[in-house]
Amino acid sequence: MMKKPAHLLLEDDVFGLELANLVVSSGFLSQSWDSILELYRELNPSEQIRFGVYQKPNCTVIAFVTSQTLTKHHLQEEDELVSSSFLPLFHFLCTKSNPTFSIHKAAVTIFSSLRDQLTNLKNQISNSIPLIVTGHSVGGSVASLFTLWLLESMNRVDAKRVLCITFGAPLIGDEGLQQAISRNSKWNSCFLHVVANQDFVPRLFVSLSPHNTNAMQIDSGSVAYQPFGTYLLCSQSGCTCIEDPEEVSKLLVAVGSETAGNQNPNMEFEIFNYTETVKHVEYTVIFQGISKLGELKVQPLRAGIILKLDAVGVKRTQQPLTENMERREQFRALKQNVFDPNKKLNKMKVYMAYLEWYKKTSMPEKEGYYDSYKRKRFKKDMDVIRYKGELNKYWKKVVEEAERMPQKENATLNITWLYGGTNYRRMVEPLDIADYYSKGLKNYKADGRSEHYKKLEEWLEVDTPTSKPDNRKKLNVSNSLTEDSCFWEHVEEALTLCKSLRNGEGDGELTRRNLVTFEVYVMEQIKNYAVSPDIFLKGSSFMRWWREYESIIGNLYISELTDLMKTGKYDKYADGSLDF
Repeated sequence: MMKKPAHLLLEDDVFGLELANLVVSSGFLSQSWDSILELYRELNPSEQIRFGVYQKPNCTVIAFVTSQTLTKHHLQEEDELVSSSFLPLFHFLCTKSNPTFSIHKAAVTIFSSLRDQLTNLKNQISNSIPLIVTGHSVGGSVASLFTLWLLESMNRVDAKRVLCITFGAPLIGDEGLQQAISRNSKWNSCFLHVVANQDFVPRLFVSLSPHNTNAMQIDSGSVAYQPFGTYLLCSQSGCTCIEDPEEVSKLLVAVGSETAGNQNPNMEFEIFNYTETVKHVEYTVIFQGISKLGELKVQPLRAGIILKLDAVGVKRTQQPLTENMERREQFRALKQNVFDPNKKLNKMKVYMAYLEWYKKTSMPEKEGYYDSYKRKRFKKDMDVIRYKGELNKYWKKVVEEAERMPQKENATLNITWLYGGTNYRRMVEPLDIADYYSKGLKNYKADGRSEHYKKLEEWLEVDTPTSKPDNRKKLNVSNSLTEDSCFWEHVEEALTLCKSLRNGEGDGELTRRNLVTFEVYVMEQIKNYAVSPDIFLKGSSFMRWWREYESIIGNLYISELTDLMKTGKYDKYADGSLDF
């Protein structure tokens, strides 16, 4: 994983998936949760709330936790909102266009009880940048309030280097608070709320749908609560980032209805542990898989929405929710300025979602998306040409602009964009390779590879450790992208070598040595679970190479790859059960 100097990590405003990738890739997510666990261990039985300051290698973490007794009392018995007229500490959030707002009484009460201590802390950490403020459950509510209090006194540059990461926190304010924060993009991008679908606490104060009979019922006054910031919604199926407040509310309600059947309303109040969720997110956010889309025909925008619903475990049969999200995405696209780079990025995400769907639906054709696109027999293959062209145009521009920026400690491309570029390269470059070799050309890497691919790969490889197999990669290999975006170039060149050997062209001994080199390369990728299982589909170019190579080497030649292929062991690769 690429490492960046800590002071560079938060230099730009970040949005949605970019924020999640930033938090995970920099280690902020795991460091935050580790600090929370350490703080829980330090919490005395007589204490109701505790905070701690932890120095990490690349940041300072301030964590907040509350006792289970205090959490139970405030969440089950108090959902009252307090008007801003009674909140002098937060008057700075009021504006002419947004003169009033309300905050959860319990959160304000707890925060106010720590005011003197937090004032001293605020003065002590003025130079601690980057700064992560984190909290769990009600502790997350206090963390959000403390972050707002910090942001008010910080200049524009320092404010962009503060992140608030909450785990399972309930909503803390009404629409007025939401508007006060959301209208300041610098502040809104400082908040990432991690929510597991099995945790009912974040759904306690969500506006209730009149049709949602499974949602937890609370007093009518709580319907005013609204979310702000970015939400990272997680389930065993995956995770997705949502920034739109109405979408967040609707998905929290939908997730609640999906999991309500698995929860006993009379069970003892328990605080959800996010340890396994954090481990899962660390894998899922960076190494994004392909969601299980079963539709044979789907528009790009609809594909993106289905990916979101699949990731948080919401059934696609909830048609009204899907349609509502689609309408909101279309309306938001119309409102955004045409020159807004984030609008363009969102559009690129839609195109990537379509290509994910294309890859998934090519599998039943027994040839994979590389060969399906190379043959271009169907209308969906033609559609990919346009999406690929738009993606290439966009990322070439991103790389071009990055190279024009002053060079600063090798930080040519901000990490918030780097992982998006990596997924793009791994998904799209194989399609460019397919176009190149379908024209009868050779030596793609030397003669045909675009410079922007080289730069994206070069920037990712800075300080990147050697890829190693692990259980998470094995278990998720069926949904993975091939890590080496030039894998199919190696396959095409190996096919050419087989043809030359068969026809008696060139130096036969050198050709054989090159084929053995390709063998070693392929086995290394397979052992590291670094290739997508679609290479083993019957109609793939890789399997075509294997059949030709097998006829050349005969039965006497033995190697790791020949053993894998001739015995059919490769069939176990897709489910992660292949051991080496």
